[in-house]
Amino acid sequence: MSACTASFGLWHDARMIVPIPAVVPQGRMGRAEQPAFRLACGLELRPWCAEDAQVLADACRDPDVQRWNRPGELSLEAARARIGRWEKRWQDEAAAIWAIAEPGATSPVGLIGLSDVDLGGGSAEFLYWLLPGGRGRGAMADAVLRISRWALDDLGLHRLRITHSVANTASCRVAEKAGFTLEGTMRSALLHHDGWHDEHLHARVQGDDWPDLGR
Repeated sequence: MSACTASFGLWHDARMIVPIPAVVPQGRMGRAEQPAFRLACGLELRPWCAEDAQVLADACRDPDVQRWNRPGELSLEAARARIGRWEKRWQDEAAAIWAIAEPGATSPVGLIGLSDVDLGGGSAEFLYWLLPGGRGRGAMADAVLRISRWALDDLGLHRLRITHSVANTASCRVAEKAGFTLEGTMRSALLHHDGWHDEHLHARVQGDDWPDLGR
């Protein structure tokens, strides 16, 4: 083996073992307190608490929430347990879930959060729903935009995505208003009660322009 070939082999081996650093260091999310936010529409985002369990259980029976989010049937006890798991998932840096509520109110009117959080890879996916009392105010676009700013600017993620059934036009409008680019359609991607649905994939990445919601 020539000296040149040997040198290339050593360089190649060194290149192969250089790790890619995590986009967001482990602990940055879980060691911090989950923040609360005031929205431009007048509502606020705050962590869920045990007292919200009845609202969560009732929300699972709302036709629109049930149709697009598939939450299943929740008893009061199961709702309390789910809220407890959300707190642990924040600490484990796996998800971040907020209640959408009137300031100072005990009863949420919606939910927004980031699931499938991958700090190392720098990405996460939105999930959200609104009850009738929170609809018609532009609240969800406000909430998506506010959580996006936190996730990208404060936490340091690189890419956020929204996926929804192509039949869910309300969710599509939210993604567009919040400045998420439609990247394509995933065929037969999610099973609903009426069969398999194609899904739209929207995304926002670091450096995308922030939309003006007109407020």
